[in-house]
Amino acid sequence: MYIAMNRFKIVPGSETAFEDVWARRDSHLHTVPGFQEFQLVRGPRHDDYTLYASHTVWDTEDAFLAWTKSDAFRQAHRDAGDNTGLYLGPPEFEGFTAVLNSRAE
Repeated sequence: MYIAMNRFKIVPGSETAFEDVWARRDSHLHTVPGFQEFQLVRGPRHDDYTLYASHTVWDTEDAFLAWTKSDAFRQAHRDAGDNTGLYLGPPEFEGFTAVLNSRAE
């Protein structure tokens, strides 16, 4: 399993607009081989930003990398520059390969 995360620092007062962008977005992820799940999570609020992270789970890192080179990726990100006023800088990517995994039964 591979987990891909992007952290976003969002301008205070822009949280609802940021969440709306993601809610309206057609990610095309459901059509991509190896995709398992997606979450957008809100983290702590600081004086100068609110932290968010997009979190996708993939079968493998190769499946994630293939998505980043696909037409589905280009379609999902085609309007990314339209909302730059919501962000304090670009997202910060973090990728993780699972080494242990347990689930509730």
